Amino acid sequence: MGMIDLLITIAFCWLFFKAIGLAFKVAWGVAKIVASLLFAIAVPMLVLCLIFAGGVILLVPVAMIAIAFGILKACV
Repeated sequence: MGMIDLLITIAFCWLFFKAIGLAFKVAWGVAKIVASLLFAIAVPMLVLCLIFAGGVILLVPVAMIAIAFGILKACV
């Protein structure tokens, strides 16, 4: 029974490391999607704020773009 236990242990360790790699790939994909959505919302909002409003309201899309850059920078 010792050899089977060893093979099962090796198989579970291999699967564990594969799962960790997959978790990193999924996390990177999710961060990329969130950052893309932030850019898609923030850029038109920035243009509208530049045209129709000014001042403090302009900080909202700028903050959204900064958050998107921060998410992408943290994942790289």
